[in-house]
Amino acid sequence: MSKIKAIILAAGGGTRMKSGKPKVIHEILKKTLVDYVIESAKEASIEDICVVVGHQSEVVEAAISHDVVYAKQTELLGTGHAVMMAEDFLDAEGKTLVLFGDTPLITSDTLKAMIQHCETTSSDVVVLSTMVENPTGYGRILRDDNGRFLKSVEHKDATEQEKMVCEINSGMYCFDSKALKDALGKLTNDNVQGEYYLPDAMKIIMDMGGKVEVLVTEESDEILGINTKVQLAEAGLIMQRRINKNLMLEGVGMINPDQCYISKDAIIGADTEIYPNTFIEGHTKIGEGCIIGPNTKIVECELGDRVHIEQSTALKSKISHDTTIGPYAYIRPNSNIGQNIKIGDFVEIKNATIGDGTKVSHLTYIGDADVGKNVNFGCGTVVVNYDGQKKYRTTIEDEAFIGCNTNLVSPVTVHHRAYTAAGSTITHDVPESALGIARTRQTNIEDWAKRNR
Repeated sequence: MSKIKAIILAAGGGTRMKSGKPKVIHEILKKTLVDYVIESAKEASIEDICVVVGHQSEVVEAAISHDVVYAKQTELLGTGHAVMMAEDFLDAEGKTLVLFGDTPLITSDTLKAMIQHCETTSSDVVVLSTMVENPTGYGRILRDDNGRFLKSVEHKDATEQEKMVCEINSGMYCFDSKALKDALGKLTNDNVQGEYYLPDAMKIIMDMGGKVEVLVTEESDEILGINTKVQLAEAGLIMQRRINKNLMLEGVGMINPDQCYISKDAIIGADTEIYPNTFIEGHTKIGEGCIIGPNTKIVECELGDRVHIEQSTALKSKISHDTTIGPYAYIRPNSNIGQNIKIGDFVEIKNATIGDGTKVSHLTYIGDADVGKNVNFGCGTVVVNYDGQKKYRTTIEDEAFIGCNTNLVSPVTVHHRAYTAAGSTITHDVPESALGIARTRQTNIEDWAKRNR
């Protein structure tokens, strides 16, 4: 196979989005539109990718999460002009895909099919097309009486008869790189808009004796371009359903897939059940046989097998096998929660390690702490980790028992099998097997209520 490169056009501002940020960095399921296109190209084994930026170029470049090169289009003079800005990126041989940064639904399978069609037909260009019921606004593919490609015409330049054609030009192409370079030098802006149209390159190539082929995709959703927030939401639903369908085919259960919002990058094991109104974001990895949700958010976490998280949030943390979280728990970043652990309602864990078999059943805050195995926390426990200027760590060793309403003022250590008495504020280490008590002795004042009512 010859060398394959890709140029992704991402210079436009997207005024119809009614937004202060560039169109291509709007997000579907927490991933930018242009990142989806880059990933599809990479999944099609294309490593050399050039993104043509223009409007707020620095913002676009900062938002892209992949290693690509950039070309800049300072004047927005059409798609042909945009590709001209990347001419130095083109090779004298091989193939070049031209894609759009606002078409996130394009798949690697379709890109592979375009490349293969270009090679097997020995074409200089393959244009991706599809059939739609309402082609308004799209360029039309026109064919001769034998069904061969004749030309592509923009909607604004089309005649009334041409506007009745329902085969549309997706704007995505696979070019022979040399043919593309030759055609770019001959493009003109002799049209209604005064712009350089990339589709005109196909006629130029044909006039030079080159061959143009059309690949029709039945999946018209793939070429959906995003121009408004309405289209962004529509594409989001399509992407979500596509992701969820693939997961379910791999053995993941969903009570209502339309209410499960799952990242394309998430990995979820078989027999895991996802309940409604659950958000799974980023490169989250979830094991087998888990129950996630309802009303749960998991971001960039790693979960073992048979984990149950209900109505809770977990961020950038690790949770091991057979552990139960929630309801209403909050697992903050850099937490490492072991096996067979109970994290109950209204518990917050932050930057802490929790050992196997530990129970933190309710109303507790554990921040910046190292907790051993089989520790029991009474309700209302607080690890007091911040003195107003610095944060400190607390250590609680295996089989310790923390009485309810205990304050552990960091840095402090509760040693192996030690206890703290309910209501204590612990400021010094508690030795192994000792009971730490830090409260004044109860005093009862007789008849106090009678005198003060």
